[in-house]
Amino acid sequence: MWFDSHCHLHICEQEAPLADLIGRAEAAGVHALVTLGTDVASSRRAVAIAHEHGVHAGVGVHPNDADTWSEDAAVGIEAVLRDDRVVAVGETGLDLYRDEVPVDLQRTAFSAHVDMSKRHGKALVIHTRNSVLEVLDMLLSEGAPERLVFHCWSGDEAALRRALTLGAYISFAGNVSFRSAGDLRAAAGLVPRDRLLIETDSPYLAPEPRRGRSNEPANVVHVGSAVADALGVDPEEIAAATAANAASLFGLLGMG
Repeated sequence: MWFDSHCHLHICEQEAPLADLIGRAEAAGVHALVTLGTDVASSRRAVAIAHEHGVHAGVGVHPNDADTWSEDAAVGIEAVLRDDRVVAVGETGLDLYRDEVPVDLQRTAFSAHVDMSKRHGKALVIHTRNSVLEVLDMLLSEGAPERLVFHCWSGDEAALRRALTLGAYISFAGNVSFRSAGDLRAAAGLVPRDRLLIETDSPYLAPEPRRGRSNEPANVVHVGSAVADALGVDPEEIAAATAANAASLFGLLGMG
């Protein structure tokens, strides 16, 4: 069984019916996924999708939308966070690649998400584009939640070891399959098997051999196969390990 630990079905549905996407995922052996919102409205939609299609959701405000963070936004996220289909806070974090949103606003929003993760006991899903060291410093200063994942890992070995010291899970997306991504495949080999996750980040970052197309949850099989090739193990071993890890991260142990 494969588990897509991170996708954005509220964006995917703009291009294809969700029933079709989920049907293709199930046919490929993907039997669980978490769809994440990026602002209050899309977080509400993620929860609705979770109920409509029997999946799970994460709710939060993405760092690229942190200029929308406010008391009202916090109330809105807190309200949907209590839903029983919600297993995560996020996607949150810092993005220093783009400069549209001032970093102080991103830090304020991220700090609030860290606090919500702790108070509600739900996993924190972290975005760290060009910002992994800054995020690690904030988590060290404020205290990391019990369960957290660095999604779409892109840091170096030293940052990876710091993240693992926090007890974090490390998730690899479709770019781990790219020919130029030897550093990511090497990083996957450094992650303890019980901390390893895979994701699609759909509709972004489609893996080989689907690169250049719109991504979808079925393609997590290709992500897992790329990781398996890098580690020299059978893809089914990666499927089983990452599904168990995702279930642990998201509080879904015992799922069939």
